[in-house]
Amino acid sequence: MYEALFEDEDNLFGGTPSSKYHDIATQANEEIVKDEFDKIVEKFAAMEQILELAYPDQDIDRMIQNHIFTNTTEVEQHKKGLYVEFTGNIVMRLDS
Repeated sequence: MYEALFEDEDNLFGGTPSSKYHDIATQANEEIVKDEFDKIVEKFAAMEQILELAYPDQDIDRMIQNHIFTNTTEVEQHKKGLYVEFTGNIVMRLDS
């Protein structure tokens, strides 16, 4: 259940996906990082609106917390994948 807290087997070039994202985000061009973060927030806002439309009489935050609680391992794995994706998005923009 708490495998994600001990990510040694998932080390990516000397760190976890989360730590590598933060390493790159703090060293990269500030405008690129801000723009990529804005894209994440925009996507989050759209997903929240979709959930509100699909479940108008539900507490969306409670639904999300319940999903995280009952699917901890899957959520943590997905979160690692998103960190890798977000890191890649920043790195690709640095190379261009």
